[in-house]
Amino acid sequence: MTTKTANLRSIHAPEEQILWDDNSPLCMEIETRTGKIRTRYGIFSGGVSDRVEVIEVDTGSVRAMILPTRGMGLWKIEKDGVDFCWKSPICGPVHPNQVPIFDPSGIGWLEGFDELVVRCGLESNGAPEHDENGRLLYPLHGRIGNLPAQSLSIEYDEASGRLDVIGEVVESRLFIKRLRLRSRIRFQAGGSAISLLDDVTNELAKPTGMQLLYHINIGNPVLESGSVLEAPVSELAPKDALSASEIDRWNEFDGPQEKYSERVYFAELRADASSATTALLRSPNQDRGLAVSFNTQGLPKFILWKNTAATADGYVAGLEPATNFPNARSYEESQGRVIILQPEETVSFRVTIEPLTNREEVSSVSERVALLMGENTPIIHSQPKSGWTQ
Repeated sequence: MTTKTANLRSIHAPEEQILWDDNSPLCMEIETRTGKIRTRYGIFSGGVSDRVEVIEVDTGSVRAMILPTRGMGLWKIEKDGVDFCWKSPICGPVHPNQVPIFDPSGIGWLEGFDELVVRCGLESNGAPEHDENGRLLYPLHGRIGNLPAQSLSIEYDEASGRLDVIGEVVESRLFIKRLRLRSRIRFQAGGSAISLLDDVTNELAKPTGMQLLYHINIGNPVLESGSVLEAPVSELAPKDALSASEIDRWNEFDGPQEKYSERVYFAELRADASSATTALLRSPNQDRGLAVSFNTQGLPKFILWKNTAATADGYVAGLEPATNFPNARSYEESQGRVIILQPEETVSFRVTIEPLTNREEVSSVSERVALLMGENTPIIHSQPKSGWTQ
């Protein structure tokens, strides 16, 4: 007797769950002076991804997938047949309704952690925090990555080839906060760089504190044994004693290892006259890489997350520009690292992601990092720095 199987969906091929809506006004093909750029809109069907919206943008050089339902996160990028993402054991994307953000442990956020780029914030962006009675005050990494966009549109310019996917996400609680994230994710026809142009506005009639961190996560094939992070470090310190044990090779990566515990490093990077800086994670033979550029005026801190655990456990490196270090919010507030927004005040953040798929591209970014570093010697602390680590 032969057993046969009819598959409705596969956890190993989540893109097959997308129902594309060819009649959506967000589906278009635009002819520009620099080439064609295409977009399409769809919704995941079934499983933990059910009803998650997705916008795919194809510039002719890269194909990127945006998740409006998950705070305008960037799920993955594909360029030249290379996937820029990470194989999270979560196997998402996960609908926010399936993520127990306010689980009493404070770490329910981890049940939806799957994207290449996920924002952390806006009220808090770091470790979970409980009061003296054990009541959860702030969950791990905040809420913004698990809130849906309330508005969604595409704006384009045929002459320049620019296309922006625009979404607005509101994090609010009556009497407490109302913070609006207006995210403009920018593409260029024929180009591979993707820019996140984010504005956060306090819409209450009283001052409100906010934090923001861009959790940018990359796995194999960019990350492998021998991969290196190049960054124009001004000052760097390990988060804890375990991280300090590898301080002599803080920017070097091993292959997947069983029973590996994460290492985290806090840093400040050097920037140019316009406050722009770049960090580069490159493969050992320098033919692949991911560059992260950002403005240090809005994002003065940088965090490196080394999680070279077994592939099944989520082998990944995190490159994280941030307004602050991801400690408990009350500690960051005591150190003056919580942004206070006055009523109707807006603050802007700028991050650019560049997927690199050949030696020439990697070398060009590596030279950019070296130029930022110049002849300066970085300050590397062998132990956690007072005032940086709680």
